[in-house]
Amino acid sequence: MKFMSTLVLLRHGQSQWNLENRFTGFKDPDLTDLGVEEAQKAGAQLKAQGIAFDAVFTSTLKRARRTAELVLNAAGQGHLIASMIAHDDLRERDYGDLTGLNKDETKAKYGEAQVHIWRRSYDIPPPGGESLKDVLEKRVRPYFKAQIKPLLDQGKNVLIAAHGNSLRALLIELGEATSENVNEYELATGVPVVLKV
Repeated sequence: MKFMSTLVLLRHGQSQWNLENRFTGFKDPDLTDLGVEEAQKAGAQLKAQGIAFDAVFTSTLKRARRTAELVLNAAGQGHLIASMIAHDDLRERDYGDLTGLNKDETKAKYGEAQVHIWRRSYDIPPPGGESLKDVLEKRVRPYFKAQIKPLLDQGKNVLIAAHGNSLRALLIELGEATSENVNEYELATGVPVVLKV
């Protein structure tokens, strides 16, 4: 018998490199002051909705971990911070050679159409990096099936604090999006997506 669970997907609050309009990928910049505010606001929203979490997953990158901690404190669930599970499989996609580059400068160098393909196509990776398909098939799907889905199947409420692309991959895995339309899902920083699964 399957129980109804609440799954909250949360993109980290604004990071310093979001502010600077850079491709971040596996790099580890911290949150900006706005990013901290976004995370605290998200926690207050979740508290107002009365969502109590049983488990919290995050990527190993600082911006996602810090967001999860701020959210839990603001939601009155700071006791869960010690048991948060951080894993590399939930990290942002690897932008390869684009990592650290300003997005506008990259468009000027390679052309807007090419950069759009690298950023938004499902299966074409940027040079030296990962495609969204890679993120889904090699990291997010196996990790979700092994570690997170069993908890949801038991009726547990789960928070996943991660990144735009790892969360897009999860939306595909959950059947909320397809490889064709996933890029229509703009995941704003620090805004919880609440799903009943």
